[in-house]
Formats: sequence, structure tokens, C-alpha cells
Amino acid sequence: FENKTKLVEAVTFTVFETICDGIDCICDASHNPIEELYDIKMYVMNYLKNEKASPQYQLKKYYPQIFQRLQIKQFEKMHESVKESIQKGVDTGLFRLNIDVDFISRMYFNGMTGIKDENIFPSEQFSMEYLMESYLEYHLRAICSERGLQLLTKFINNQS
Repeated sequence: FENKTKLVEAVTFTVFETICDGIDCICDASHNPIEELYDIKMYVMNYLKNEKASPQYQLKKYYPQIFQRLQIKQFEKMHESVKESIQKGVDTGLFRLNIDVDFISRMYFNGMTGIKDENIFPSEQFSMEYLMESYLEYHLRAICSERGLQLLTKFINNQS
């Protein structure tokens, strides 16, 4: 690599692509969109579990252009896969029929990026595991049908 910035950029997008590939595998093997979102959360948490400081915070601070490009790619990937997942939930009766799939997928992305804001959710007070778990349940409870809520409750109880 010609310089440190090029190295950081290469590593950042290699990690991003690796995580995307893992998420694609989870989506392909998924039983339903509720379990799919929990499986993705677990995968991402396990993949990033050894991170002491937020890698995204470090990127934003020291490599803002790389951070901005990563955010765009993250949005594109998440928007596409979450829209598919939400539509699958609507089609299978697990999510409410009257939801705006595009809007909800954007809200989900905004929420998932928002919970990483250290000013609003200081890490001394909120672990990333807690934030992701709580936000995911919050999101799903907002869009689940009655049948979906039953499945979600059963799934959460089985995790405990």
C-alpha cells in the first residue's frame, strides 16, 4: 500500500464485504424474517466482539472520507436486505400488511446507526449488545402482526 490511508481503506472495505457475505448466507438460510434479524445481529456482534473502541468512531474521526463512503455502502446494503426481509415478513403474515416497507427499512438503518452515537448512548452506561438487542426488539414489536408478535415472544423466551 502506498500509504496508511490506502491500507485503512482496503481493510475497511474488505471487512465490510466479509460481513456482507456472511449476512447474505444468513438471509439465504433463514426460516423467517424475525429469526433472520436476530441471526444477523449475533453474527455482526460476534464478528466485531474484539473491538475495544468503536471502529466507526475511529474512522469518522481520522478518516472522514472513508467513513462517509462506508456509510453509503452500509446504507445501500442494509436498505436492500432489510427491504427484502420486511417484504418477506409482510408476505408471510409475520409483519403488518399496512407498513411502508421502504420507509421502515430506512428507519431501521437510522436507528441502528443512531444507537452507536456515544453522546446519546455512552458505552459506560449501555453495552453494544444491550443496545442492539433492545433496538431490534423495539423495531420488531412496531412492525409485527399478531402472529409475528407470538413468534417474537416465543423466540425471545427461548433465548433466555
